[in-house]
Amino acid sequence: MSIVTAIGHGPGQGAPAAAPRRRARGGAYLLLAPGLAYLGLFFVVPVFALLVTSLYVPVPGGEVGSFQPAFEWANYVRALETYWPQLVRSFAYAAIATVAALAIGYPIAYVIAVRARGRPFLQAMLLVLVVAPFFTSFILRTVAWKQILADEGFVVAGLRALSVLPPDGRLTATGFAVVCGLTYNFLPFMTLPIYANLERLDPRLVEAGADLYASGPTTFRRVTLPLSMPGVVSGTLLTFIPASGDFVNAVLLGNSTTTMIGQVIDSRFFKVSDYPTAAALSFVLMVAILALVAAYIRRAGTEELL
Repeated sequence: MSIVTAIGHGPGQGAPAAAPRRRARGGAYLLLAPGLAYLGLFFVVPVFALLVTSLYVPVPGGEVGSFQPAFEWANYVRALETYWPQLVRSFAYAAIATVAALAIGYPIAYVIAVRARGRPFLQAMLLVLVVAPFFTSFILRTVAWKQILADEGFVVAGLRALSVLPPDGRLTATGFAVVCGLTYNFLPFMTLPIYANLERLDPRLVEAGADLYASGPTTFRRVTLPLSMPGVVSGTLLTFIPASGDFVNAVLLGNSTTTMIGQVIDSRFFKVSDYPTAAALSFVLMVAILALVAAYIRRAGTEELL
């Protein structure tokens, strides 16, 4: 047997097999190109511009809002020294709202996905009720909460009648009102991922738990809840991330002691024209959220997000 016969058909044998793979790889890159270009143009470039702006310094003797390029890393130190309470408060409000949304949204998702299974019309109606708030403006929904929690509203009157609130107590312009607004406005972002995860849950697994003489709560704790964790993690991320940077709820439902970092960034950009500080705070907020999300995903230990 010759050497050529032993190894195949000669040195050119691998080329025809490799060519389709190269063409397939090239086609995949072409399909990815529009998305990569979009991300590069509308995400990478703005983030880079934000970083550059955060290092600007005022023009000596220039008018208000005039800055020049520099590498003033001290902008970050000054921004954090001045506004760290608002940053911490934003994360605290977002965390409380996320926990509250989970406590409300999980039962709703469970009822729609599990209890209403096999009844398509009922499931559809319940899903419409969950999504219905998106049919109106975010600001209008927040203003509605301002009216619900108003001093002359039925909520405050009822709490005063039950002696939960003192006669001069109020709910508007408080941290409680801000958290309520955040929880309500981002509740669908918590409910829908959990519903989607529970909808894919194999009911035979729950039946197996019952066959093994597990009680309802035990089956939920040992079977349903662990299998729904990817939806829980996705929902908490979709709630916590936008809630951390929100400022509409704090503006409409809060006061000067409930200022969130989004309000500060908005004020520094559009009212004070302090672009470096606003950009530095925006960059710090983004990096902090990324770090918290990475730590949370690592701690959650799920590989089936979204």
